[in-house]
Amino acid sequence: MTVTDVSRCTMEVIEVEEFLRNPPPGFTVEAGYRFVKSDPENCCVFIDDFELSRVGKVVFQHSPGKKITVRNLGDYTRFRKSLTSKKIYILVSACESKLSSTDKKSPKNLKVLQRYVVAIDGRNALIKWEMERGLDRTISSVAGESYRVDIDLGDALRGWAGESFCLLGDREKVTPVWRDTCFTLKYYSDALFDFPHWLGFSKRHFKISYHGI
Repeated sequence: MTVTDVSRCTMEVIEVEEFLRNPPPGFTVEAGYRFVKSDPENCCVFIDDFELSRVGKVVFQHSPGKKITVRNLGDYTRFRKSLTSKKIYILVSACESKLSSTDKKSPKNLKVLQRYVVAIDGRNALIKWEMERGLDRTISSVAGESYRVDIDLGDALRGWAGESFCLLGDREKVTPVWRDTCFTLKYYSDALFDFPHWLGFSKRHFKISYHGI
């Protein structure tokens, strides 16, 4: 099943099996669905290798995974330009929670019901603005030291899905809990004494909201 926000056409949510059977423009699939090539001129793919039943290990060429490391301003500038000039692809999981709706604790062991490839268009004016704002705020808050920032599509996914989106769980249809919705930029400066980073004080996080999608 492929699900697209037709009104804006800037976000696509595609079941991973469907993605491999019928890859979108810019992708080709080889070796029995196990090796996926992408066009690096038009696609930013942040997908780790993963196992799929009846297929085995799936590898996305040109994907650095969900954690991207840059070590100088030039690499950072190229990464930032890619985010705001290409389509961005990540792999997310729709999971079943074993907790009741009144339990406020975050569930740790979740059953994955379905995996989806999510694509957003970094060229879209609102998405580009949110990306640039989030990255600018990150840089201004860390004053040149090393840092990591999680870029989160969770709110966009929940807004897209709405309250009526359900999947079949163990016994009945359930509203899924979305996981693996972030990709992470890690920037390592050449500071000699990078104490805030060493102590874990340089972690940042920003979200791409549904109104931007």
